[in-house]
Amino acid sequence: MLQVENLAKTYPTGQQALKGCSLTLDKSQVVAMIGPSGAGKSTFIRCINRLVEPTAGRVVLDGTDVTALSGDQMAKMRRHMGMIFQEYNLVERLTVMENVLSGRLGFVSFWQALFRRFPQQDVARAFELLERVGLSGYENNRADALSGGQRQRVGIARALIQEPKILLVDEPTSSLDPKTARTILGLISDLSHERGLPVLLNIHDVGLALMFAERVLGLSEGEVVFDGPPRGVDEAILTRIYGEADWRQTIRHAGEEADERRDRRAGANGDSHDGAEQSDIDERLKWEAARR
Repeated sequence: MLQVENLAKTYPTGQQALKGCSLTLDKSQVVAMIGPSGAGKSTFIRCINRLVEPTAGRVVLDGTDVTALSGDQMAKMRRHMGMIFQEYNLVERLTVMENVLSGRLGFVSFWQALFRRFPQQDVARAFELLERVGLSGYENNRADALSGGQRQRVGIARALIQEPKILLVDEPTSSLDPKTARTILGLISDLSHERGLPVLLNIHDVGLALMFAERVLGLSEGEVVFDGPPRGVDEAILTRIYGEADWRQTIRHAGEEADERRDRRAGANGDSHDGAEQSDIDERLKWEAARR
């Protein structure tokens, strides 16, 4: 169980990113955090695993006060926190298998890590996970030869090989085309239920959040202003989360910005951009489908 109690973060600039946020997360539940840019979603996730140090509040995972741990103790605790990043965080020159096995670095000796000598059971587990995420046969491919969706699948397998108690997911679809984004979120949701794994997901796409999450956390200016089921997210709630401005326009602009990021990545990596030019239509369709 994850318990977040009155979590607060003030940066040296004086910016209050979080203002006393609380959350209890248990079982195989996908919780999606939504909100405008600057609402504190990424800070929330990174305070949980202390990639960002909280200013106040407590984070408790399975009875252990994460915020009270020393540096060495926190390094060990992170073994139990799977993290999936927006920009994948893969080592581009390494193979898919080597990137997946990097999720076991905290469990092996220094010399095993240095020479990438992993126990046979870890290698066997990596093969199983690659098959589960749809990358069977890709184990010897270099990471820089993969598409965006394939890279994210590697990131998922790397997180799962840690056998984590919770999965923290930070904007996993912002660099992906709409079709691939739905596939990746569907995979994360399925894995959550298969493994009884709680998932805390930071996502800008409201339509996808309502499709795949069982619970929605709405953040605005560092505060939790909504915590409930997707069916409870109506126009009044979206206005409360995104402010007085027209929330439809806010979401559309977010989709356009995501398209631009995907275009830039496609140009840099040679990734396909399947259907991205119709993202506005997809956003509306996803929203209407989720509301039904």
